[in-house]
Amino acid sequence: RWQKIFMIPLWSKVAVFWNKMFLTIIVLLIVLFLDAVREVKKYSAVHVNEKAANVNSSAYDHIQMKLFRSQRNLYLSGFSLFLWLVLRRTITLLNQLAKEMASHAALEMQVNDATEAAKKYLAKIERPQEALSEKGNDAKKESTEATNEKLRKEVELLKAELQKTSNALHKANIEVAAVKKQSEGLKREYDNLMKEYEQLQ
Repeated sequence: RWQKIFMIPLWSKVAVFWNKMFLTIIVLLIVLFLDAVREVKKYSAVHVNEKAANVNSSAYDHIQMKLFRSQRNLYLSGFSLFLWLVLRRTITLLNQLAKEMASHAALEMQVNDATEAAKKYLAKIERPQEALSEKGNDAKKESTEATNEKLRKEVELLKAELQKTSNALHKANIEVAAVKKQSEGLKREYDNLMKEYEQLQ
């Protein structure tokens, strides 16, 4: 269902714009984070100097307020940057998982088609053999043997193709399992980070 929704042509047109917006937001968050780090360092040094100088309480409270605001901005920008990157990675993994599942379904259909074709060719081989047992004509035996040889070769080719498709299906299954494990690990990491964020709050 989600794949059908995301396959709407409108998203492909908007994708370029949103990629630019994502990069812009990342750059903005990095700038805000670096600015918050600079402000924290600045007001921490001023805070220590003012405390040592024993100035009036209003100036000291003003510096504490500035320090608190810079620390708040640091936490907000840092967590926003991190969660934005986690969200981007999660979306990428979900897209990969959807593609792998689609290729897995396509490979399953190919394997089913190949097995059906192999069954049909085997049935064609069995019919001439039954006709051979009923008719004892040598000339017909030679012609049916030639057709049988051709059919055997075709069956061998189909078996080789079936083996290739089954190998590709197995590989796709392994890739889908790896992507699922990676997304589960990312989900656990995200949950742990949200718990740490709640504890910090």
